[in-house]
Amino acid sequence: MRFDVLTLFPELFEPSLRLGVTRRAFESRQVDVQLWGLRDFADNAYRRVDDRPFGGGPGMVMLIDPLERALAAVHAARAAADIASASPKTTPSPVILFSPAGRPLTQARVQAFSRSPEGAILICGRYEGLDQRFVDRHVTEEISLGDFVLSGGELPALTLLDAVARLMPGVLNDEKSHQQDSFSDGLLDCPHYSRPEVHAGEGVPSVLMSGHHAEIARWRREQQLTATARRRPDLLEKARREGLLSRQDLKLLSKLGL
Repeated sequence: MRFDVLTLFPELFEPSLRLGVTRRAFESRQVDVQLWGLRDFADNAYRRVDDRPFGGGPGMVMLIDPLERALAAVHAARAAADIASASPKTTPSPVILFSPAGRPLTQARVQAFSRSPEGAILICGRYEGLDQRFVDRHVTEEISLGDFVLSGGELPALTLLDAVARLMPGVLNDEKSHQQDSFSDGLLDCPHYSRPEVHAGEGVPSVLMSGHHAEIARWRREQQLTATARRRPDLLEKARREGLLSRQDLKLLSKLGL
């Protein structure tokens, strides 16, 4: 899949694409990331891509013309790649803007991206935001990392790329790792332990040392349910509504008084 990133700071992405276990997805081009510097599409000597907002007020607004030229270049590049491909894509690529006004990014949305062959075009805003006419004409979805404001869309874009990359086959050392992550089944993950067996007088839960796989699985599920009930009751209620909890889960919750 291909992600085209429109940004004022392409250099912010390059180290993250070369480091850590997720680099395997980028090096193999399972996740093909193309970086587009927005200043390259400015038409003035100062490579300016922002100006003061109409109506006054603080801050600057990203200009529509450089954004539209950059987006047109991306569409042209994607069209050329599709023509050269043995299996051209039939659906348009979504144009994603990272914005505090967007819908929160969830694991379910990440999983949907990981299954989507067309990938997406990612717009990294800066300053007070983008000219609204560009948003209205071209943006198909706005995504937020949460109810807070960042200096730009680069960190959310990197977050999305990392989350998608780790779901690609062969990226994690164990294919089952991401299946046990928080949110993958609607709940938080259970606690994990490693060596030493005893540290500062505190031991590993005995069930994990028992070798009894069914008991271990039962303990881990109980820990998931308990942690989710205490920390994110909203997730537990959502799991109930969507039928993600088994009869055994419901019995455990009843036993725990949750």
